[in-house]
Amino acid sequence: MSSAHRPVAHDGLPDWLGEGAAVVDGGGHGRRGIVQFIGEWEDPATRRITPCAVFLRPEGGGMEWIAADNRTLTSGWRLPAPARGGQAGAG
Repeated sequence: MSSAHRPVAHDGLPDWLGEGAAVVDGGGHGRRGIVQFIGEWEDPATRRITPCAVFLRPEGGGMEWIAADNRTLTSGWRLPAPARGGQAGAG
């Protein structure tokens, strides 16, 4: 089978990185975005094919971008602050 016709392998990506995930793009100057699509993409200017490109959009809208390197992406979900002891249910 020719490598040009192989399906995109997502098994090298972390489990949290999928369509709809909030991420921080470390290679994109720390911009936060939402993953729109992960798949093969050919740059029309250079004709270079990226087998596993990650397309992102800003959280509040704006211009989409492609992550230069998916290894620089980190999870953008913020965990809620832990509850402080003694305050929950006080009343």
